[in-house]
Amino acid sequence: METDATPTPQALPEGRFTGRADFTEMIRQAFVAAAQQGWREIIVCDPDFEDWPLGERTVVQALNDWSKTGRTFTMLARNYDEVLRRHARFVTWRRTWAHIIECRANASAPADDLPSALLGPGWVFERLDLQRCTGIAGSEPARRVALRERLNERLLKSSPAFPATTLGL
Repeated sequence: METDATPTPQALPEGRFTGRADFTEMIRQAFVAAAQQGWREIIVCDPDFEDWPLGERTVVQALNDWSKTGRTFTMLARNYDEVLRRHARFVTWRRTWAHIIECRANASAPADDLPSALLGPGWVFERLDLQRCTGIAGSEPARRVALRERLNERLLKSSPAFPATTLGL
């Protein structure tokens, strides 16, 4: 009996989510889906990515599986101090794939001005309350367009940050 080794595409959650466990699981699922579905672009935004599971082995493996020529990954934060402090595996992945990753910062923006969100080509989520970790996810075109416009505005006001390597003497 033959089996198909191709995994079934991951269905991403729709609607409201509540709590840190739901939030972190949604991030894991999004990166797995990005790899399985071949997303060409991912944009993530958060004031500092402190509570994202970026350093987890499963997340970094999903990002490795996703990483190919022609893909782009954009990060926007106020600063990347917490990423450097908490997510060592992700920092290593960022160095390896620096040619497809653009990291930007807007240190002067108030923390509540930057959404905590992930935008893919056909699905988005946004955390609306950072303390309670509640938000909404979905694939509706209007939601995706509205979030993309807000992220583009903030990206225009940002500057390059979180270099892949640090040059020193």
